Amino acid sequence: MLAVHDLELRVGARLLMENVNFRVDAGDKIGLVGRNGAGKTTMTKILAGEGLPTAGRIDRTGEIGYLPQDPRSGDPESTARTRILDARGLGQIALELRAATDDMGSPDPKVSEAAMARYGRLEDRFLAQGGYAAEAEAAAIASNLALPDRILDQPLKTLSGGQRRRIELARILFSGADTMLLDEPTNHLDADSVVWLREFLKGYPGGVIMISHDVELVGETVNKVFYLDANRQVIDVYNMGWKHYLRQREADEERRKKERVNVEKKATQLQQQAARFGAKASKAAAAHQMVARAEKMLSGLDEVRQVDRVAKLRFPEPAACGRTPLAASNLSKSYGSLEIFTAVDLAIDRGSKVVVLGFNGAGKTTLLRMLAGVDAPDTGRVEPGHGLRIGYYAQEHETIDVKRTVLENMKTSSPNLNDTEARKVLGSFLFTGDDGHKPAGVLSGGEKTRLALAMIVVSGANVLLLDEPTNNLDPASREEILSALAGYRGAVVLVSHDPGAVEALNPERVLILPDGVEDHWNKEYAELVELA
Repeated sequence: MLAVHDLELRVGARLLMENVNFRVDAGDKIGLVGRNGAGKTTMTKILAGEGLPTAGRIDRTGEIGYLPQDPRSGDPESTARTRILDARGLGQIALELRAATDDMGSPDPKVSEAAMARYGRLEDRFLAQGGYAAEAEAAAIASNLALPDRILDQPLKTLSGGQRRRIELARILFSGADTMLLDEPTNHLDADSVVWLREFLKGYPGGVIMISHDVELVGETVNKVFYLDANRQVIDVYNMGWKHYLRQREADEERRKKERVNVEKKATQLQQQAARFGAKASKAAAAHQMVARAEKMLSGLDEVRQVDRVAKLRFPEPAACGRTPLAASNLSKSYGSLEIFTAVDLAIDRGSKVVVLGFNGAGKTTLLRMLAGVDAPDTGRVEPGHGLRIGYYAQEHETIDVKRTVLENMKTSSPNLNDTEARKVLGSFLFTGDDGHKPAGVLSGGEKTRLALAMIVVSGANVLLLDEPTNNLDPASREEILSALAGYRGAVVLVSHDPGAVEALNPERVLILPDGVEDHWNKEYAELVELA
């Protein structure tokens, strides 16, 4: 359970929200909504105890399970299975049980006898904490999130960002936390996993606060909605499901608009009357009272919701380049004995559009990192062509230096860019005023997405490598990106689970991993996008 009292949140001098009060009880399934940058991610971090509010307090009862947008937790040497099981304290015990089992086979009687005694003690602890039934439950959750045994037995350091995120989601769902805080839980999930997650959350007995742009997920699971109004710096609490919330919020906005018109009309009449009275000394006091009353009426009004601004995105006019600006031959990548892909060939011609498909873990992100020059292949080579300029969008925002400011990140993408030009582009991506001086590390997932895309815009790239560019975006910003993608005249290599993004790209070719099979795009491949 969570109880929030008079909460105030600021980022630097900017007020995000104030005087916020609410409770989260068992069975509450809350959708936290609001435009990108309104403070949703900041608030979930504070609720999870990973930061402090500017004012107010948060009372926490029971265990909190928190899924951030960019999870980097856990010992990188630990296996994925151990990471999940440790949510109930079982992971380390399971490892020690396996070690004791090995020692019981020792030819040394002393070693085997000590191992048997140790095994008995460990098994008692293991069974007391749920034992084999809990282990089976964890495996079932992992399987439903497309995490097979071969992934669970790998060290975390060998996994992709999407796999790491699904491991953290599985860990939290397995933990049995009293309250779960989930920031974009469907990122990196395939269609079947999303459907399973909906059903899991419906039956979850604890409290849930989730940030999600998956309308079907919130529509089917939430029974309350918290709307973070960035214009009024408040949270409006709606004790109802999603569809009723949409209707009620529209009605509330219409009511505020009418109330404001009526009050402004009355206030104007009072001010006009005060102006007439003010000319007479005998009525000066009455005029002063009328002005004060008009000001009080206006100050008590709720602000009418402004139309939420949307980033105005236009990808760059591509710089001149040769016929084939980027090519790769015989690429392979393995982690230890695990082979990701082998013998992948790819030629990106000027202006060509290619979509990369493959199940989670097939190496899509790894391939883009190789093409971008971030990672080196085990075999083969990437061959830059004449005039190549790459614009790389990384799904985990690795292209952003979190220790630098927003403005400094922009200038690293285009060293010849002056402050005025950089600020103009940042303004079109909704970074205004002091936003340019923010450390990039404090940005939300949606803000990092906008910054990464702004950096591409000033780069003059003629080949875009885009890895899940629509994650973390509100619907309006997503539509803006898809429109820009459709109009871009350079070459694009796209990795995405978003069918709308692939449709906007209108690809000519498809590369299917891990086999490296290349084919002409056709509508049958469109059905694989969400499944991949």
